Amino acid sequence: MAYVAVTGGQEAIAQAEKLINYYRLKDAAFELPVEAIEKQMRLLVDRIMSEGGMYSPDYAALALKQAEGDPSEAAFLIRAYRSTLPRNHYSLTIEPSQMRVIRRISSSFRDIPGGQLLGPTNDYTHRMLNFSLREENADDIRRFVEEYWGEAAMEESDSPEQSETLTFMKVADLLREQGLMKRTESQAELEPFDITREKLSFPTTRSARLQALSRGETGAMTALAYSSMRGYGAVHPTIGELRVGYVPVYIPYPLDHASDEGEGIYIGEVLLTEVETINSFTQDKESGNVQFLLGYGLCFGQNELKGIAMAILERSLETSGTAPAQDEEFVLIHIDSVESAGFVSHLKLPHYITFQSSLDRIRDTKTRLDTKQKEGEPNASELQTSSI
Repeated sequence: MAYVAVTGGQEAIAQAEKLINYYRLKDAAFELPVEAIEKQMRLLVDRIMSEGGMYSPDYAALALKQAEGDPSEAAFLIRAYRSTLPRNHYSLTIEPSQMRVIRRISSSFRDIPGGQLLGPTNDYTHRMLNFSLREENADDIRRFVEEYWGEAAMEESDSPEQSETLTFMKVADLLREQGLMKRTESQAELEPFDITREKLSFPTTRSARLQALSRGETGAMTALAYSSMRGYGAVHPTIGELRVGYVPVYIPYPLDHASDEGEGIYIGEVLLTEVETINSFTQDKESGNVQFLLGYGLCFGQNELKGIAMAILERSLETSGTAPAQDEEFVLIHIDSVESAGFVSHLKLPHYITFQSSLDRIRDTKTRLDTKQKEGEPNASELQTSSI
């Protein structure tokens, strides 16, 4: 139940909106181009796309500018805009195994086919403020990019095999081939639940859970995943593989209504983060084999913390238990940024009648207790039962 509007003094509301723009611009030395936000705050843009459930770096950057950098408000703007768009096509199932990776690591195996690819990450750097960024200008940016491209071209000429398209077999598939990873039951014939068109009811389906998790709020998901790892749950995995990269997207041929099979029409690619975690093992009832269980996370952009948290929560929701991270309704409702932020923010709306009712009850109780005190000892039990 998200509270999104309030009625009242129209002129006051209009002036409040103008005041927002005034505070956004009053001390600005220059305008902040949307393109600059998109290119230089890419991780924040990726987060907004994921939580907003719409892949559009340009619109995510615009939402961030409009929201003055508030991620929750920006995701709300994207989610609201997305709801106005027509759905012209359903894409064919994308294959993350075909990902053109820019980053690929495994914390379970040191040596994986194709090797570890660190890619763009802050994971191995000291967290120290870089004060030189204060003086950064367009010439510095241009110079660095040109030098980097020059170095990359030299390395590519020295090792031409490095320039090939970087696609790799998945680590989980290697374990499946050896019978060490439990296979997820195929649901190819089942139509996915669409949480943007249908209301969630519990218990829900795995496709609905994955959709809700994929656009969940990063901080909330991280907190719940952390609770499971600390012992308030049963999931503390290792990362079989974390990969970030670009995946091609195809739609069926518009005039071919008989089948969705085949390559279809290529319409572009999306940047995704995919995480597969290796969890505690169990014995397969049919074969008797002891196999690891998989946790899965997939979200827009380079959004690694959320991808890991999603994989933990996905596995946690598949595991029976009483911990908060194992409660499907608790997790899926509370990680939704629009739902949670909207419900908390609704406290700013008028609650005059409900509060006045409580105030009247307190005053009535106080009057009766004062009367009893004048006649004798106050009745403490009445104070208890009349409390709010």
